[in-house]
Amino acid sequence: MIKKLFFGLVVMAFLSAVFAGTTLAKDAYVIGASIAVTGPGSDTYAPIKEAFDIYFNDVNAKGGINGHPVEIIVEDNGSQPSKAAAHAKKFVTQKKVVLSIIASLSSTYAPVIQVSQRYKVPLFYGGAVCPSAVYPPKADAFQFCSTAFGAKYDSQFAVPFLEEQGKGGLKLGLVAMNIPVSRGEIDYAEVLAKEKGIQVVDKEATPPRTPDYTPFATKIKNAGANWVYAWSPWGSQIRTFEALRKLGWKGNYLAYAHTPSEDELKRIKDDGLYVFGTNAFFSDNSPMHQQIKAAAEKAKSIYPYTQLTEGWIAAMILEETLKNTPWPPTPEKVKAAMNNLKVDTRGLKGGPLVWTENNHFRTVAHYRVYKWDSAKGGIVVVKDWTPIAAE
Repeated sequence: MIKKLFFGLVVMAFLSAVFAGTTLAKDAYVIGASIAVTGPGSDTYAPIKEAFDIYFNDVNAKGGINGHPVEIIVEDNGSQPSKAAAHAKKFVTQKKVVLSIIASLSSTYAPVIQVSQRYKVPLFYGGAVCPSAVYPPKADAFQFCSTAFGAKYDSQFAVPFLEEQGKGGLKLGLVAMNIPVSRGEIDYAEVLAKEKGIQVVDKEATPPRTPDYTPFATKIKNAGANWVYAWSPWGSQIRTFEALRKLGWKGNYLAYAHTPSEDELKRIKDDGLYVFGTNAFFSDNSPMHQQIKAAAEKAKSIYPYTQLTEGWIAAMILEETLKNTPWPPTPEKVKAAMNNLKVDTRGLKGGPLVWTENNHFRTVAHYRVYKWDSAKGGIVVVKDWTPIAAE
């Protein structure tokens, strides 16, 4: 009798655990994230996964959002369009996600966008370059972007900054990666530069898997460039710069401040390397930076805490979106929440990030320029927060 009773209790406990697990799965906000954890661009995109993990592990440990846990299903696309497409379809047809996230090279976008449009599931560029489809005055209904770097707006800040620095004697070289968004932005920068009377002496587009940047650097040096503007994934930007220095080039270089850039300024310690962007560096030591550092150290992050800002901001936006999504969540409810969103970035940017129904980028982008200063032995602000209205 005792054995039967014990067996019955074990069975009941097992069934309770099974049903509890099933309830938990049904009770969660389910998000799909296709990220380039490996492959081209992974130095920028992989830390985004780490930031999501740390952020939402803490959120779930505190009871989730609106009493429900957040489940983020992460797949590594290696910046391969076919893998990103397969992930997007799996997310919406099998996992029934209420939102998809993409963080990889722009070459992966087209098939993912097709899935988003077909199944009417919002697509969030949380660390991947913002496409023009998210821009005002008529943003695409299903595409949203929080990423710091944004085509067109970045060069609207960068080119006037270069003009200021060049003081009339600017000979500009331009560097892109041979992928659609990067090439398009550098072409746009060339147009802006010529409108201002800036002499563009060379323009290079490096392949995604370039083993040696010397040939591209040689062309830039021989063209007589005294400034270079690069807008591409970090590996392309920094390897072109280092190739130029190995050739004895003495000019100045402006690169977009991707995820590894703060650590790279400290590593290279070159007074001629400038980086600009819309995320604040940890050298600011704001309370929010201190919080991220503490969380990363507690979680024993595999990436330096200095590389988690981009993913952290995306996670803050995702949390705020889900807070404003009535339960039970649906893609349509999530989209409605994203159409009316304001997030206090708490010092991680120069201002709040605001989305409206017609603007899924931000209403104002605030830019800042940093560089290494050998005399001071650290990173300094060259140009403080400068607003560019997104209209």
